[in-house]
Order: sequence, then structure tokens, then C-alpha cells
Amino acid sequence: MIRIGIVGGTGYTGVELLRLLAQHPEAELKVITSRKEAGMPVADMYPSLRRRVNIAFTEPDTNALKQCDAVFFATPHGVAMAQARELLEAGVKVIDLAADFRLKDPEEFARWYAMPHSCTDLLQEAVYGLAEVNREAIRSARLVGLAGCYPTAVQLGLKPLLSGKPLIDENHIIADCKSGVSGAGRKAEVHTLLAEAGDNFKAYGIGGHRHLPEIRQGLQAISGRPIGLTFVPHLTPMIRGILATLYVRLLPDAQGIDFQALYEQHYANEPFIDVMPAGSSPETRSVRASNQVRIAVHRPQGGDTLVVLSAIDNLVKGASGQAVQTLNLMFGLPETTGLTHIPVLP
Repeated sequence: MIRIGIVGGTGYTGVELLRLLAQHPEAELKVITSRKEAGMPVADMYPSLRRRVNIAFTEPDTNALKQCDAVFFATPHGVAMAQARELLEAGVKVIDLAADFRLKDPEEFARWYAMPHSCTDLLQEAVYGLAEVNREAIRSARLVGLAGCYPTAVQLGLKPLLSGKPLIDENHIIADCKSGVSGAGRKAEVHTLLAEAGDNFKAYGIGGHRHLPEIRQGLQAISGRPIGLTFVPHLTPMIRGILATLYVRLLPDAQGIDFQALYEQHYANEPFIDVMPAGSSPETRSVRASNQVRIAVHRPQGGDTLVVLSAIDNLVKGASGQAVQTLNLMFGLPETTGLTHIPVLP
């Protein structure tokens, strides 16, 4: 059994980790930390976990975490990089769900997250946690910076177009993305109150969003070429889910390509990616509570613009499910272990 520790188990990504790991046949939950809720049984906070998670939150204790095989950080930015070195030296594998180990450039990190990076040597060692891109590197990693939710939807939506010779104008890519309010986390903020977010729809971060440099870094790593990206996120009045609508302009030499077939062939062996039939429109509810990605490719009026739709659950494939997928790779398990849940309807 893999002994698991979770730092910061009270947020939405934390409880998703608990839900998934409680059903994982090779995982044993040993430590779940929370300074504020130390001593409270996990099931008292989250009744959905009654009779499945029978331990209490504890004070953050590095010595207890050192007894684990793997530790997840479901914490605000800055926490993982303060504790990762000590855990790694103890032989513990670290998976960070926040942004501490996503960006390779420490100056970029400082610019977007308003704090200096405290362990740049580990930053260079960390593997970017998007299995469909970095599967082999993740297998041998001891430190993973998990991909963000918007970056997951966008990168997987565009990957088949960027993995070979240029097919699109890579200087002018538009990512128009919508997310449910759970993407903002569990903390109390005015803009996520029901009376503020309900019956409302708005764009935000138009001048620059923290996920922009991560998406651009990831797309450039896939293509090996510079990428020009316009990324605009939106907040929708739903709890969970992301739909990314991606617009690209085809190059003249690519006009005759069957893009439906290209996507189907590219993702034929990916267990969590469903390329839908031509003409489909994936819905966020079709992936709810699952690790699935549903992708559809459209070429309106047969023109030179390609529209790619990519739907994920932001808390599962966009966070905790992806973290478990990464855990499976790091410990030599089948990638789908503990992640075969069917999406929830209605």
C-alpha cells in the first residue's frame, strides 16, 4: 500500500483527493493536515466521507509526513516550496496541486504570484504534471508540479495541432474558457457568493491571468516553437466544470487535412480522453466528477478557422484526479487505478 499524506485537506481539491483516494485500492490515507481544524474528524466536516475516511485532521507535522510514501499539497501557493525539500530528503515523493513548481522561470513565478521562489534548484528538477504530455518523465519523478485546471483543458485541446509540423497560425491562438465557481476555492469571497455569482456571467483576468504563462509554457513545450496566445477566462453560475473554446487559423498547407481523424488517431490510446464524433458539442455535465476529457473538433462552414471544444471537471481532471493519475505513474501502477468513475448525471 502507498502511504499517503495530504497537506491542506479542507478545501475542494482536498476533499476530492480524499474521495478518490478512499476508493483507491493501493492507497492508505495516513495524515491529513489542517491547522484550523486539527482534531476534527474528517467526516464531521465532509459527511460524504463517513465510514470511508476514519481519521482526523492534524496539525502540520513534518515528522508525520516523512513517514508517508507520497505527500500531496492541496494548499495555497508558497506552502509546498517551503516544505518540499525536507520531505524529498526523507525519500517522500511530492505532488503539488498549487503553482509552486509549474513555471520553470522563477522570475515569471515571482511576477505572477507576487512572491519570490524559495527553492529554484527544485524548480528545475520538478516535472510538469500533465500525464498526456509528460508521462515518461512523471514515472521517474520525485517532485511534480501539477498542471492547473484551465491549462489542462487548453493544452489537451490543442496538443494534436502542435505536436508535429505547423498546421495552424501559432502566433494567434484564442482560448475562450468558462469555469464554475469551485475553481476559486472554498475560501469565502464576495465574488463567489450565490447572490453575486448566481444568475450572472462575466469575464475576468482579461489583462492577464496567472494561468496564461503556464499555458504558454506548456504549448511551447509541445510544439518546440514560440506561441502567441490570447486567454480569456469567464466565471459561470455553476459549481464545477470547465469548457474551453479554442479558435485557431489553419495554414494553407493544412486545408486538406481531416482534423477529426487527426484527433482520433492522436488520442486513440489515451484512457481519459474522449474525442467525440464529428458535429458533437461536449457538455461540462458529461464529465462531472470524473477524470474524463471530452473534445470535439469543428470547422465552421469549411473555412480556415478550426474550433476545438474541450470539457473537463476542474476539480478532478483539472486537479485531484490528475494528481491521482500522476501518483499512479510515479508508483508504477496502471494509470487508471482508482479513476474509472463514470460521470454523474443529472
